[in-house]
Amino acid sequence: MKFGVLVFPGSNCDHDTQHVLAEIAGQPVTFLWHDSEELAGVDAVLVPGGFAYGDYLRTGAIARFSPVMQSVKRFAEGGGLVLGICNGFQILTEAGLLPGALMRNAGLKYICRQVHLRVETADTPFSNQMKKGEVLQMPIGHMEGNYFCDAEVLRRLKAEDRIVFRYSTPEGQITAEANPNGSLENIAGILNEQRNVLGMMPHPDRSSEALLGSADGWKVFASMVESLATY
Repeated sequence: MKFGVLVFPGSNCDHDTQHVLAEIAGQPVTFLWHDSEELAGVDAVLVPGGFAYGDYLRTGAIARFSPVMQSVKRFAEGGGLVLGICNGFQILTEAGLLPGALMRNAGLKYICRQVHLRVETADTPFSNQMKKGEVLQMPIGHMEGNYFCDAEVLRRLKAEDRIVFRYSTPEGQITAEANPNGSLENIAGILNEQRNVLGMMPHPDRSSEALLGSADGWKVFASMVESLATY
């Protein structure tokens, strides 16, 4: 299997993501330049965190028009695995690969700290190495992480089991106090209808080794490897 990590002007987590895939997962991985439509025959695409195009206009608003994203759309429509992390999640919503939008944090301040996430479903290519109800610890680092969608989209996300992560207490309780950015119903990660595209605000790439304070994020990458190995 082969992974591709997108690189935009302003990406700053592309090498973190590449490191996890190459050094921890031990898988072939290549960087995919924003100005190229070539996906280099990859089996999964990762849209990393950062500030694509400086977050001018709106987070992800310019990146959605890049040549590589047109290829990513076609790749996803064909069933290819796509993971968007932080700014990558924002880009995926702007590009229409995921519903809803990421707005300014409720407190209107940049937040960078560890949070806890409750796994809402293990029935995905990105969470099959987890258990429903399991609590993970990962860091966040964002200004626009406040997930919002309309009532009909929320109803469908719930009915179709497409909410993968929610911000929680360490004990797994979903409370307002555990919600760092004001996200609707504490949502931290969602799937598309076909369940092959995941967007999440917390950083599994920054929490895949114990020396970083938590290795819980590794389970996201391990799930992708398992999905591709058994596909």
